[in-house]
Amino acid sequence: HHGPDIGKVVDHYENPRNVGSLDKTSKNVGTGLVGAPACGDVMKLQIQVGKIVDARFKTFGCCSAITFSSLATEWVKGKTVEEALTIKNTHIAKELCLPPMKLYCSRLAEDAKDRSSPGV
Repeated sequence: HHGPDIGKVVDHYENPRNVGSLDKTSKNVGTGLVGAPACGDVMKLQIQVGKIVDARFKTFGCCSAITFSSLATEWVKGKTVEEALTIKNTHIAKELCLPPMKLYCSRLAEDAKDRSSPGV
């Protein structure tokens, strides 16, 4: 088992991608808010769907939480919601060589898909 990819972890931590917010009132923007009170991490992830044209995050938490959020937003851009649903926290952990943590990408994507359905 390899240790963490320190270069990638430090890069995403010091230069996180896609920080910010999208318009939560837009019918094609889904928002997922998750927290891990035990360690104090709180993550808000938003995606704008059709194909996922944009993704933003705001994370209050540790280096790993910020790194996971940053990489996840990069990975989901340009994918359909169905494709994004196939991305698991274990894939992100493997890419960064970190132990898996619960990112709930699937909950976020599901929320965005539901909110972007016609008639909602």
